[in-house]
Amino acid sequence: MNDNSDDGVMSGKLLMIACTAALGGFLFGYDSSIINGAVDAVRNGFDLSAAAIGFTVSCALLGAMAGAWYAGVCSDKFGRVKTMMIASALLSISALGSGIAFGQWDLILWRFVGGIGVGFASVIAPAYIAEVAPKDERGRLGTMQQMAIVSGIFVALLVSAVVARVAGSAAGTLWFGMEAWRWMFLSELIPAILYGVLALRLPESPRYLVEKDRTEEARGILETIVGVRRERLDSKISKIRETLQREDSKSFADLTGGAFLFRPIVWVGILIAVFQQLVGINVIFYYSTTLWQSVGFQESDSFMISVFSSIVNIVATIIAILLIDRVGRKTLLLWGSALMTVSLGVMALAFSHANVTDGAVSLPDPWGPVALVMANVFIIGFGASWGPVMWVLLGEMFPNKIRGMALGVGGAANWLANFVVSTTFPVLSAIGLDLAYSLYAGFALISFFIVWKMVTETRGMSLEDMVEGKPSGRARQAERVAGE
Repeated sequence: MNDNSDDGVMSGKLLMIACTAALGGFLFGYDSSIINGAVDAVRNGFDLSAAAIGFTVSCALLGAMAGAWYAGVCSDKFGRVKTMMIASALLSISALGSGIAFGQWDLILWRFVGGIGVGFASVIAPAYIAEVAPKDERGRLGTMQQMAIVSGIFVALLVSAVVARVAGSAAGTLWFGMEAWRWMFLSELIPAILYGVLALRLPESPRYLVEKDRTEEARGILETIVGVRRERLDSKISKIRETLQREDSKSFADLTGGAFLFRPIVWVGILIAVFQQLVGINVIFYYSTTLWQSVGFQESDSFMISVFSSIVNIVATIIAILLIDRVGRKTLLLWGSALMTVSLGVMALAFSHANVTDGAVSLPDPWGPVALVMANVFIIGFGASWGPVMWVLLGEMFPNKIRGMALGVGGAANWLANFVVSTTFPVLSAIGLDLAYSLYAGFALISFFIVWKMVTETRGMSLEDMVEGKPSGRARQAERVAGE
């Protein structure tokens, strides 16, 4: 890193703080995927139709949409750390309620409550990490959120597989006479409580402290945690205060002003957030066990295939961590869109050869292995690009004044798109999986052109230099000098 920077330096303490904040991402992934192993058991236990199980699975996403929408408001009013603690409490309540649910409707209620917690966690982690990270390390630290998400997915799938194997199946009886799927939900209590306990030890965001006129606290955190040199503290705080005070007050109206309600930069954030979901990534993780059973694998085999896919996701995220601050956000997104378009297109072709007998789907050779390989190629394409980069961009692309609220709007849009995709997948798959994957491939192709035309590279830019999602003239000049 340039020694003349006043933006801070990387340290072991800062890395641990970023990892702790990213535990919200772990719960995000865990909560989203623990339902995977329980889908069939819940459907059979409560005698649900395809549409009913689709809503039961995805109702948490409506809660996440609401949570993401209000997370920005909550974090601006109460602080980033207290928002994390609220998320921890909501997720703990949800885990307990889902584990002892008496029927579909109270399960939906508890899943919705957990969804609110997930929405809070999904928004606050990238915002907090972006605000404490030095600009040259912001991409790598920001991807900690995605690493935590994919780790949560992996652990949730592994726990589901182990619990189902011990009980004989997800519907089998386990300890205290409770079905295995209930213990899958209850297992989330451990990381949810741990998240809240560790969040208590986190320092508050210095940008939030400056906004609340707690300047001395902000100075201490910038110096001891972020690594800003003492002689540059006044300059750094002045830059933060300048960007925060460009407008007299903060309200939802700050996001508006464009030709179509929102400011252009807010629309870019919304589009990126929406298309991250429209490519269908969460279909792989919400329904992967059911999906692979439908093409001939046994329940135990499909569980382990899902676990393997989550490992592939972790490897892809490591690739993103290594590349995001080297090649930049925009390049990764473009390559990811291209790879997802090709892999989803091949999956659609594979499932166009499917045979359906009494409602059971099977793929003739060689299309079964081809579909399995392409599903993992798709995960690599997503995990090394759109998975982590979308959250990194949302955490850094907005001006300081609107970051919390704009990130909340983008997060809410992401969860709404997630809900639409997850709810419609059972219906689309009943018509034909080739149709579903053709649609996702089309959205992946559109995402390529959105990035190409609308996204501006933010690599190496200070948050205080971001104006409407683009680096200021001063920042661009500094980047050119650094490049020379």
